[in-house]
Amino acid sequence: MFTLSWQPPYDWQWMLDFLAARAVAGVETVTATDYTRSFACEGHRGLIRVTPDLQACALQVTLSEGLLPVADLCLERISRLFDLDCDPQQVLETLGDLGEARPGLRLPGSMDAFEQGVRAILGQLVSVSMAAKLAGRVAAQYDEPLAQTDYVCFPTPAALAQADPMALKALGMPVKRAESLIHLAQSAVAGQFPAQTPSDIESAMKALQTRPGIGRWTANYFALRGWQAKDVFLPDDYLIKQRFAGMTPAQIRRYATRWQPWRSYALLHIWYTEGWTPSVDGEIAGIE
Repeated sequence: MFTLSWQPPYDWQWMLDFLAARAVAGVETVTATDYTRSFACEGHRGLIRVTPDLQACALQVTLSEGLLPVADLCLERISRLFDLDCDPQQVLETLGDLGEARPGLRLPGSMDAFEQGVRAILGQLVSVSMAAKLAGRVAAQYDEPLAQTDYVCFPTPAALAQADPMALKALGMPVKRAESLIHLAQSAVAGQFPAQTPSDIESAMKALQTRPGIGRWTANYFALRGWQAKDVFLPDDYLIKQRFAGMTPAQIRRYATRWQPWRSYALLHIWYTEGWTPSVDGEIAGIE
């Protein structure tokens, strides 16, 4: 067993609920107390189970035997998924009143950028639960079961790069979306998809939007989770436009500059703080 620590406060109930709503059948299992998933890394495959110890502010991590040779990489990915390196006090100082309702909110990352890219594309124009179901169907179709378990690993780029668009369509997605997944996989195989957080997030998000089937919202959401970019805001998001009723995207973008460099956290707080509304001030006046 391995131990990873975090700085309190940490809203574990919210994090586990967030992951549970998006859990991919066959890949992830989330309960009220822990998170278990399959994982493949550098040719090694196995299961990861994490359980938060709230008193010790530590995450207890169990790796199956197959992942022990890449334990350090697994722990690094787990830390990214659960945003364990976050300094919540630093974030809260910038967010001010916005962070008061949920001071322990963290930014859910991902275990693998390519996997998150696939899941972001599958999530276009469908509900959260349907996106998870589609991802589960893709995983079941394009990966082999882990020995002596009921789990499969998420498909590799090489597996999806060879997929037939019509076979993917049969799983319940439009052909264009299937083609977008295949193109993403092919670019990952070719080494043209940034698996690590780019130094210039804005340019990288614009580059993503040149790929088939990836628009601005998908690119931004992927950056938020796949690269765990800390300073991304989505002024065109449906719920954000509701929260900022009567304001244009330009005005919303201007308003959000007060939360730099932690706009990703601000976005989550606005999404998950029922009834939140922006304050009336002079900062947005005159913006077209």
